[in-house]
Amino acid sequence: MKIWKVDFTPSDLNGGSVGNMGEHLGIEFTQAGDDYLVATMPVDHRTKQPAGILHGGASVVLAETLGSVASHLVIDLEKNYAVGLDINANHLHAVSSGYVKGIAKPIHLGRTTHVWEIKIYNEEGKITCISRLTMAILTR
Repeated sequence: MKIWKVDFTPSDLNGGSVGNMGEHLGIEFTQAGDDYLVATMPVDHRTKQPAGILHGGASVVLAETLGSVASHLVIDLEKNYAVGLDINANHLHAVSSGYVKGIAKPIHLGRTTHVWEIKIYNEEGKITCISRLTMAILTR
């Protein structure tokens, strides 16, 4: 079942990243299904920690970007807006190069909160991070 309230393409979403952290880290929306949203992020000088592996905070930025954008796509933007309330992440496998891909799927889409699960994978398809994001849905 399609959950999105608006019609969009992933390239439409990339325009919203101009001038913010998503653009700085190279986050790019690449795919959307009926109930999921996908974005990639490079593992490079912008997203690595001094040890040469993907910084956990960069993974969290990718997760929150995916879940936040997804929440905005399932609400009536004339009446509501969404803000992050809580996020957690478990970093499961180090990544030192290439790209990671995040996939956001809803766990709960309520009137006042949304909960998203975001799984992040390396280029070989191995899960590197799993995150849960809670969004507060506020009235304009």
